[in-house]
Amino acid sequence: MLKNLSLLLILSFTLLACSSTGPLGPDGKPLSESDLVSGQEARFGEGEIPFAEGEGAFRDIHFAYDSSSINDSGMQDVEYNLQLLQSYPDVKVQLEGHCDERGTAEYNMALGSQRAKSVSDLLTSYGIEASRIATVSYGEELPIDTSSSDQAWAKNRRVHFSAFK
Repeated sequence: MLKNLSLLLILSFTLLACSSTGPLGPDGKPLSESDLVSGQEARFGEGEIPFAEGEGAFRDIHFAYDSSSINDSGMQDVEYNLQLLQSYPDVKVQLEGHCDERGTAEYNMALGSQRAKSVSDLLTSYGIEASRIATVSYGEELPIDTSSSDQAWAKNRRVHFSAFK
């Protein structure tokens, strides 16, 4: 019994220590609001279509082939991103729906839109205001991995979070 109580106290102190520093980035350091929104302008260069971007402070949500359903792994990533959005109420996100190269351009644009909407609907169901969320589909046009393999296609089937103020 004493051993369980000690373990519970250690866990509680650890959680309290972590919560006081706020959300942590991929490097394990506390994130600031500027960390979340940095790089937004650089992605767009001189046009309206951004350059492909890998994960930053937010995690990408990945999808199965021909699906806009969020699986268990995707739910964990949504919950992580949800915590960031709750911690930084002034940050807004654009949810970018992406697909792999298979399928027609029209089909992939529609599927990318469905994927972004699935994530948006989930975030709003958890209390994130719809006014903080925008969605866009890039279909197959902005792949992270340009090779043609199962591994590359899996990387490209995603919703990417792009933060702004």
